Amino acid sequence: MQKQYDIAVLGGGPGGYVAAIRAGQLGFKTVIIDKDNLGGICLNWGCIPTKSLLKNAEIFDQIKNHGQDFGIKASGLEYDFTRIIKRSRDISDKISKNVEILIKKNKVDHIRGFGKLISNKAIEISDPQGKTIDSIKADRIIIATGARSRSVPAIPVDKTNIITSTEAMILKEIPKELIVIGAGAIGIEFAYFYATFGSKVTIIEMMKNILPIEDEEISVALEKIFKKKGIDIITNSTVEKAEVKGKKVNVIVNTNGQKKELSADKVLNAIGVVGNVEGFGLEKLGIQVEKNNIKVNKDTYETNVSGIFAIGDVIGAPWLAHVASAEGIHCVEKIKGIHHPSIDYDNIPGCTYCQPQVASVGLTEAKAKEKGYKIKVGKFPFLACGKAFAIGERDGFVKLIFDEKYGEILGGHIIGCEATEMIAEITLARSLGATGESLIKTIHAHPTLSESVMEAAANAYGEAIHI
Repeated sequence: MQKQYDIAVLGGGPGGYVAAIRAGQLGFKTVIIDKDNLGGICLNWGCIPTKSLLKNAEIFDQIKNHGQDFGIKASGLEYDFTRIIKRSRDISDKISKNVEILIKKNKVDHIRGFGKLISNKAIEISDPQGKTIDSIKADRIIIATGARSRSVPAIPVDKTNIITSTEAMILKEIPKELIVIGAGAIGIEFAYFYATFGSKVTIIEMMKNILPIEDEEISVALEKIFKKKGIDIITNSTVEKAEVKGKKVNVIVNTNGQKKELSADKVLNAIGVVGNVEGFGLEKLGIQVEKNNIKVNKDTYETNVSGIFAIGDVIGAPWLAHVASAEGIHCVEKIKGIHHPSIDYDNIPGCTYCQPQVASVGLTEAKAKEKGYKIKVGKFPFLACGKAFAIGERDGFVKLIFDEKYGEILGGHIIGCEATEMIAEITLARSLGATGESLIKTIHAHPTLSESVMEAAANAYGEAIHI
């Protein structure tokens, strides 16, 4: 006999498992279905394991290149790459198990298998061989199937020589030469990681700047820092072809009509992601899909088919774990009848965890001007921050953009140590309608990196003390 549920969640990533837990908390009889470990790409092959790897790189770089600054001598410094990878995998496994514990704690059933919609109130589950192992009924279904690396014919991924971020996390050794195609957050993080451990890294980006969605000043600053680290950066360029030849991969790059051939041991395809919409029975039910993204009402997250909802990467940008989680909670609470404002997609922080880190929220300077705002811009370099001096992290700056008329914080941009932690203050300030004056008059602890936010605000209004 088929089990009957109030809510079934298809996909166990940071959107799906959070939605399932919140549903359990709200008293819904809930089931979550996923063919892999709970946590999705984020916990198993994305956010968490990459941050583990990046921490290894940060420590190695600090000791090797900056140890003398702190009076620390380390001769013959070596690393064990196998242990670096193992630490990352162990952390992922532990966190995935913790998610399973949370699922059980909130009385949510978990079925391991591939779920396929057979109606707007029923899901069939199969094993890896395609054999049906279970089926369930649910009053409402939430699709949270996530996304995967985008593939293009010119860059044929073989997972050995031409790889995705998944393979980049479990290589057996550091490649002597690595070409990274795509300079978004994923490409930049892996470029930093492998360059730190000795790879000769080349980044190829189609747009004019690396991290092209960031404020241009931030992108330019990071590019200069990366070049000092020995990373080659080719922008305004497209890859016409990547081809494995023997033990090398040859890449044809087109820069304004000029073609050149590059060669490396490995090529990382980091050109973006596409939603996982195939094989789940969406076409049969007539669920609207556009450019590999499920279309939803952004207030309720319901699709065009009654009773079926979708959240997270599968509904399109921004492809961020924290957005998926917020959408999952919002969706379930709307189903429960809890009414509150829709998610403010204009106030979503974005983070890149290379060193120095990059974080931002709101409008870039160019976007603010494009929208017609008269703006005030304040900047504060970490070179002028006492805490940054004390800890030896002087690269970067805080940049704030204000509406000249009302003092509204239009955008915040940080490049520097702990930028991804510091961005929360600006995000919260924007959500509460704070102004430049609010930041200036809020007393920040000294010495801290966060003082730089206050100083950047003061700089915009001609009141900065330390520059």
